[in-house]
Amino acid sequence: MPKDERPVPDDESRVLDDEHLVREAERIAVAIGRMFPGLCEVVLHDLRRPDNAIRTIENNLSGRQIGDPATELGLRRIADPDYPSVIQNYSNQFPDGRPAKSTSIGIRNAEGQYVAALCLNMDVSTLSPLALTLSHLVATDTEGQGEVLETLRDRSGRELRSIIDSFAAERSSTPRGLGRDQKRELVRRLHRDGFFETRSSAQLIADHLGISRATVYNYTKRPHR
Repeated sequence: MPKDERPVPDDESRVLDDEHLVREAERIAVAIGRMFPGLCEVVLHDLRRPDNAIRTIENNLSGRQIGDPATELGLRRIADPDYPSVIQNYSNQFPDGRPAKSTSIGIRNAEGQYVAALCLNMDVSTLSPLALTLSHLVATDTEGQGEVLETLRDRSGRELRSIIDSFAAERSSTPRGLGRDQKRELVRRLHRDGFFETRSSAQLIADHLGISRATVYNYTKRPHR
């Protein structure tokens, strides 16, 4: 057998396979980091060398360097092959105190041993003020809840007729075929929902229901007790 074709020993083959895994993970780390510049730090830990585990670091937000040791999470994976493969969206903190949102992905070889960990650390300090601003923008006053002050829906005649037609269809009827109590119920519902804000609405409702405009306004009144 030629010298360069001799069988590769099992131990050497495993080392080569593990190195291939780590190199592939390294490519992934670089690609993810370049997708989120300045926002998400991406670190690849080589867990085969815990004392100088950091192999790649993109968007360096923590101040660590290539060759720095593994974190506590990495050491747990080295000590326990059954440690969870993915720890996702956990709270973390950069050395300068900035809050971070982190995800750690353990990478196992064919024998189930952890050989690397891909860690993403997102700087949420820049997002928190934005989230607070957005919450203020969408907040509404609690006063007057339960009372419809206004609605931003279209108040066109087409929408009004559509609502009347749907109300009648749900009762297997036409608008003009509705009973008096049903028409009163519908008119009060339209009044409650703000459809009387335009002057033409009452006449449109009257025409569609086949009643007088005065009757429409009379239906909006609550019965005397």
